Amino acid sequence: MHRVRQSLWYFKELGWKPTVVSVNEKDIEGMVCEPLLMFSIPNDINIIKVSALSYAWTRKIGLGALALRSLPFYFFKVNQLLKNNKFEFVYFSTTLFPLMILGRYWKWRFKIPYIIDMQDPWHSTYYQDKPKAERPKKYWFSYNLNKFLEPIAMKGCDGLISVSEAYITELRKRYQNLLTKPASVLTFGAFAKDLEIAKGVHSTDILEEGTHKNIVYVGRGGFDMQPALSLIFSAFKMGLSEQPAIYKRFRFVFVGTSYAPKGQGKKTIEPVADKEGISGYVREYTDRVPYFEGLSLLLQADLLFIPGSDDPAYTASKLYPYILAKKPLLGIFHSASSAKGILEDTHAGKVCTLDTPIKKVYKELDTILKTIIENTYTNVTNWTLFEKYSAMEMTKKQVEIFNLVVN
Repeated sequence: MHRVRQSLWYFKELGWKPTVVSVNEKDIEGMVCEPLLMFSIPNDINIIKVSALSYAWTRKIGLGALALRSLPFYFFKVNQLLKNNKFEFVYFSTTLFPLMILGRYWKWRFKIPYIIDMQDPWHSTYYQDKPKAERPKKYWFSYNLNKFLEPIAMKGCDGLISVSEAYITELRKRYQNLLTKPASVLTFGAFAKDLEIAKGVHSTDILEEGTHKNIVYVGRGGFDMQPALSLIFSAFKMGLSEQPAIYKRFRFVFVGTSYAPKGQGKKTIEPVADKEGISGYVREYTDRVPYFEGLSLLLQADLLFIPGSDDPAYTASKLYPYILAKKPLLGIFHSASSAKGILEDTHAGKVCTLDTPIKKVYKELDTILKTIIENTYTNVTNWTLFEKYSAMEMTKKQVEIFNLVVN
């Protein structure tokens, strides 16, 4: 959603007039209401809402996924749009992957090309060698459904956009037709307008006020992030032992770590803290918070921390808001992650990898914490270099793919 939302400000001046089709909010089970998002898009955008089958009914047969519940409504509504209007192409920019098979049908019926934006892997073997306890719910069903549906969409796809080079490489290995199709690797753009809106938002009492300093992360958790968490918690434990007067003043706060409905999320971060012996310094809130409240938490933090996945293809989609918050920032990523390169390129924060020795992680963490305690932190982000990651520049690159496909 964020890719398109940010790009809507720039499509028109780059020669494109978008029509957005999305699911009506009332039909999204467990959705965090975020009315402020409407202030972050232009007023003249044509937005069409479709319905979805009732979750209360479909969950009785084990099909609660929004993509499956909304698919027939997308089918009929977009059929109507394509029949009665002139469009150049269909653009799928969503993680509701089953919807993408509709592109193949619309291409056949209306002779219209379609472009897919891969923000996450669709059919993935990542969890195949993982213990059952670490696999997502209904993994067997989703794995086999994805394995069946992905080829339907990909074998007719006319252009690819992805947040990771690894996703495009893997898809081109599976589907030879994609070797001749235009493709581009684009992270989500940096959108300063969101931070301006967030400045007017006052979050709940998640962050404790008082003598404690807060090390904050807002975003998903997961077992794939536990190697990075083990590193930072081990380094923090070292600091508690060697410099307790400093380290006892800090607390880790992780917010919105689960995609599960409110109150049903499984903690994946506090167990790591328990294992490392620092449970009293780590709090995890699995429930998701509204988008702008999450940004407000970043602005209120004393230090921002981003744990990366052990998957080399992982891209931290929320990296840019962390940078735009202009706070001390530390990330631990896989050495092949694009997030590592972005932070190093722009000097926006300190970076360690999953291979970094604990003592070095401790040294980096210690340096940052002391600048916070001594109030000597200075932001040294190279904003000129950072401009190439802006939402405007990312929209220009999207449009390059659009033009290649339609021409």
